[in-house]
Amino acid sequence: MLRTTLTATAVVAALLAPTAAHADTYEAIPALTDARGRALTLRGWNLADKSHRGDQALSAITEKSIRDMRAKGFNFARLLVFWDDLEPRPGQYSKDYLRRIERVLDWAEKYDVKVVLDAHQDVFGPAFGSRGIPAWATRTDGLPFTPHPEDWFSEYFEPAVQRAFTHLYEDADLRRSQARMWRVLAERFRDHPAVLGYDPINEPMGEMREGEDLPSAARRIESEQLTPMYNRIADAIRAVDRDGWIFVEPTPIVGEGVPTGLGRIDDPKIVYAPHFYNSGMEAGADYDPSAGWIENYEAAVTQYPKEYKVPVVVGEWGPLNNSLPNMNRFFREAMASLGRYSSGWAGWEWCYGGGYCAVDADGAFRTNKELTAEPYAEAVAGNVRSAAYDSGAGAYRLEYDAARRGPRATELSLPPGAWQVAARGRAIVLRPQPGRALVLAAPGARVTVTVTRR
Repeated sequence: MLRTTLTATAVVAALLAPTAAHADTYEAIPALTDARGRALTLRGWNLADKSHRGDQALSAITEKSIRDMRAKGFNFARLLVFWDDLEPRPGQYSKDYLRRIERVLDWAEKYDVKVVLDAHQDVFGPAFGSRGIPAWATRTDGLPFTPHPEDWFSEYFEPAVQRAFTHLYEDADLRRSQARMWRVLAERFRDHPAVLGYDPINEPMGEMREGEDLPSAARRIESEQLTPMYNRIADAIRAVDRDGWIFVEPTPIVGEGVPTGLGRIDDPKIVYAPHFYNSGMEAGADYDPSAGWIENYEAAVTQYPKEYKVPVVVGEWGPLNNSLPNMNRFFREAMASLGRYSSGWAGWEWCYGGGYCAVDADGAFRTNKELTAEPYAEAVAGNVRSAAYDSGAGAYRLEYDAARRGPRATELSLPPGAWQVAARGRAIVLRPQPGRALVLAAPGARVTVTVTRR
């Protein structure tokens, strides 16, 4: 997760100039689909336990978390897993850790929540006081590292951390180790009904060269190091799992409106999975609507999926201080933007308390975060023509052409509250359980679905 503080904010802001946003319907960006060809929308949260490891790993993630998420209308979780827990010594994989992951996945299956397994790292890993890549896979060439507890993101710019990324990308034995780790995960969980796919590395960074500015370094790292890494990992996963989606991330610099330098990943089931963070807001500042950040981000982040014809799922987003004066506007505008081009998102994070937590200790949405809970179509059996939620009117509208063969049921998710669901066209609406609705359409019918507050 990216929580950039003021030092890193100044570094990034000094280097980047705004870019012009474009306004189109992003029809060139395909939808994420399920095994039956239905267009999916994912809405959910990250599930993270960075504090516990060993025989306590993942203990902070409970069945209650997933049950409560689903009850509020969310169908998606990005589950953080750590290579240092999975493979504490080279070639020795923890069976207990795999069982702990499986326990969370079993809860997700029980509540019909789809999961992406995210190999998470912050500041590389335990060698630098964080989590992620094991210490035995960390090589620094003796370069210095100075902790910055008041500004942890700036630790990515420490020479030792940057060199460790270079070795991970370039050393043949570390490449093999990373690929084997992913093969172990994919082979274990390929048949689990809750698993939608795999996120090979969280917020990858790299080593800057002398005289190189940050955007140029990011694009070079993405082009020359991340692209081949993702191809290697995709090959490792495909050796055991032909069906799971692979979620590829650019560097976090994309959050400042910089188009990625990632190249083509030679796999038919790639999802572009950027994060959606603003450096100023991550430092605790309020949203500034006049700065055009959302527009610039949207313009930049849609270039890659349009070029390579891959769906988009935003893997993390959400401000540190959600109760500042402009945050209500931010959440409304961010949700509208995400709905224009993405197949979904995972907010940071589902926990019970303050800071980034979605809900308070009693499970109630924290200020403005209730705006993340909207009606949406989880799975559309046909070709989506348009879908949008009007937060002011409290109304959702979906128009689609029903499939001529195959699945007939389009599934809707409804957040808590009283909602009226109606369908026009040759279709009927069923309400099989609270918070859900099904629309059954005649083959090839043009269907319009509306969901309004009662």
